[in-house]
Amino acid sequence: MAERSFAKEVEKLRLGAGEEFAGEGILAITKALLQCGVGYVGGYQGAPISHLMDVLADAQDILGELGVHFEASASEATATAMLAASVHYPIRGAATFKSTVGTNVASDALANLASGGVTGGALIIVGEDYGEGSSIMQERSHAFAMKSQVWLLDPRPNLPSIVKAVEDGFELSEISNTPVMLQVRIRCCHVHGHFIAKDNKRPPMTVADALDAPRRDTGRIVLPPASFLHEKEKVQKRWPAAVEFIRKNKINEMFGSDHGSVGIVMQGGMYNSVIRALQRLGLADTYGDTDVPLYVLNAVYPLIDDEFLSFCEGKQSVLVVEEGQPNYIEQAFAAMLHKAGRGTRLVGKEHLPMAGEYTGQVMLDGIGAFLRAEAPHLLPGEVRAPNKIGDGVDTADLINVVPGRPPGFCIGCPERPIFAATKLIEQELGKHHIASDIGCHLFSIMPPFELGATTMGYGLGPASASAFNSPDAKRRSISFVGDGGFWHNGLTSSVGNAVFNKNDGVIVIVDNFYSAATGGQDILSSRAGNKTKSTKHPITEAVKGMGVKWLRHIDRTYDVGKMQDTLREALTTDEKGPKVIVASSECMLNRQRREKPLVDKAINGGERVVKPKFGVDEDICTGDHACMRLSGCPSLSVKSLDDPLRDDPVAHIDQSCVGCGNCGEVADAAVLCPSFYRADVVHNPSRWDRFLEAGRRATIGLLQRRRESRRLTFADA
Repeated sequence: MAERSFAKEVEKLRLGAGEEFAGEGILAITKALLQCGVGYVGGYQGAPISHLMDVLADAQDILGELGVHFEASASEATATAMLAASVHYPIRGAATFKSTVGTNVASDALANLASGGVTGGALIIVGEDYGEGSSIMQERSHAFAMKSQVWLLDPRPNLPSIVKAVEDGFELSEISNTPVMLQVRIRCCHVHGHFIAKDNKRPPMTVADALDAPRRDTGRIVLPPASFLHEKEKVQKRWPAAVEFIRKNKINEMFGSDHGSVGIVMQGGMYNSVIRALQRLGLADTYGDTDVPLYVLNAVYPLIDDEFLSFCEGKQSVLVVEEGQPNYIEQAFAAMLHKAGRGTRLVGKEHLPMAGEYTGQVMLDGIGAFLRAEAPHLLPGEVRAPNKIGDGVDTADLINVVPGRPPGFCIGCPERPIFAATKLIEQELGKHHIASDIGCHLFSIMPPFELGATTMGYGLGPASASAFNSPDAKRRSISFVGDGGFWHNGLTSSVGNAVFNKNDGVIVIVDNFYSAATGGQDILSSRAGNKTKSTKHPITEAVKGMGVKWLRHIDRTYDVGKMQDTLREALTTDEKGPKVIVASSECMLNRQRREKPLVDKAINGGERVVKPKFGVDEDICTGDHACMRLSGCPSLSVKSLDDPLRDDPVAHIDQSCVGCGNCGEVADAAVLCPSFYRADVVHNPSRWDRFLEAGRRATIGLLQRRRESRRLTFADA
């Protein structure tokens, strides 16, 4: 069950020639693929590209009508290897995944694909995830394009440019026999706009047609001596063909004046931010028209020497707007100017940050600094002084004023009790080396749990603990891997590796029924039925098949006591070899998405519905807050009382509570206090419910009156 459904939006994919398409970038990319006659699409989800996979999944009927094959790949390597269908056959194929974790995983397949080259167009749509808001290590896709000699497009963030980039990408791939990467950032993926649609095309050759007429060309297979010939072909044939196509079709764009003492060169994806900065500096109008010369690189690799040198003609200085480090583009342009003997001054990171996302304010400050230094005469008088526009609260001041907001588990998350149990076990048995993994469970490294020492990649949590397998060790390591990571890479690289090497550590597989961190997509072990995918394959069976002997399955992670007992057993048993615990409970976000509409419909329809509500008895709570240190649920907070005799605030559960019961379970397992209670809220109560409620109120009222009477009697005495 994905984060959101695009069932309504995908109907726009049926629009024909001349009709106006309106929507967001993700949907525009899908429409462009269909208009280009794509034959097959694969990919792996991950922000900011997750919704592209969700759109394709919801468009299965439309894809089927056109003979387009789509599959959600097991990993980015699988998706890239899928493009092998374009090596010998004139079929256009596309793969999509998040960068740079995706390009890291796919790099082997990408290198082989780029070596042999392709016959049909092969397009890799990469969701660039760079900057402070990113969930991954800070690297760029650009390095992979250069390493494997694949071409990299970076379109301006508007729908016509995005659609054109998909069309150009396929043509460029076919003309140069080279895979092409299309880089789209989050602003590009989710920008809204419109473009004039074209008719969808059925692929001239489908994958079914290819199976009926198999082809092979030994020259395309990566095997000596052909592999060295591939390298020569890249340099002598493919590169010149790509450069000529980019130049001839004016893939890169120039805006502004043909003359000027300064100019700005930028990645296509930076265009909107550059224009916005120029607007704020008074150098561009509402429509983006400007007199400042701009050279927009919709193709950032390969670069076109004569285009750039022509742009620099007559200019004293040029600013390169290149997000991220290393500054590959700036270095390449500097080399071009040096070889050509040009005197144009090239600047970039002198005025713009070496690292971090180029936000609107960053761009404004950087471009403003460049123009004040190189061409102050262009600026209106009121913005010539430094920091006139960019003034604001300093980042250091913000850190002191605004508290940090680390990532954490959602309300009711079934993974929280797993780490509460782990924390309790550490209090009992002492500290252990804990290896973390990519996924929601990685939030356990943050307060209140503060567990986990490393994370080495998706599905590699147990693998990253494999060195801690010393026969002299007195304690076992603990490692975590999610169900998404388990199927992505962990089954072989982590569990299989542990079995083969007789590792004695404890492996906890966190099974929440979905690839939850990427948006809730179904995976092999999902419990729900899926009409286009095969689900309901238990993780326990796969683990047994790998040869694991010590295996425990907990089918309700909210049972903190059971989780604690199982961890203790795994850490203290005399049995050798990997100890695997599969801890299963449905992702609460997906559960709420699934159940809430049904519950609301039932309530509105007059049906009797019982919803649990948890609370804290203020008279019993001591205010020691130990429950929060072992839970961390956002719905569990503190509340100050009006009682002058009680200074400490008590625990409080707010209205966001989803009734998972974790707080009470933790309190019970840790022997904290009995202040937690559960109350059932009955919607559309029956006559029997009303009768019982009246009886309860009467009984409680009687007891309260009796107690008050006794209190007054003792007071008079």
